Amino acid sequence: MLFNQLLINVTPLTFNAMITSAIPVIAVSDSARAEDYYCRVLGFQKMFAYPPDPAKPDPRYLGVTRDGVELHLQSYKPERAGMTDTFFWVADVDRLHEEVRARGAVIQLPPTNQTWGTRETGIRDPDGNVLVFATKQPTNVLPKNEGG
Repeated sequence: MLFNQLLINVTPLTFNAMITSAIPVIAVSDSARAEDYYCRVLGFQKMFAYPPDPAKPDPRYLGVTRDGVELHLQSYKPERAGMTDTFFWVADVDRLHEEVRARGAVIQLPPTNQTWGTRETGIRDPDGNVLVFATKQPTNVLPKNEGG
């Protein structure tokens, strides 16, 4: 009886969560070049652009998505371009690395086992913003930095 009463009175934090997601906003210097790179090379799809007329020059604000993850790209503050690092959890870092490498991604770090238990690849966009994609390593795998 006491155990059942405790279960009723305990509310998991997720039921009271106010924050449901976060969207990184990445500063870019040229929105057309960024849209091409994020969509053609990295496999994102454009969701929206403001202003919506692609013939208008920068500044623009874009939303892109891939596999249910959103990014926003903005050229309203071009002086901040290249100053953002973004981290993504992925299902298979090696497969994603091969996919984007084949499309011309700028690879900063090939898939590498890190001592903190992740396997990561690092990619730079045309402005130098860093995108790190990672997979958690199984606990029985000893980290090796063989780079591939």
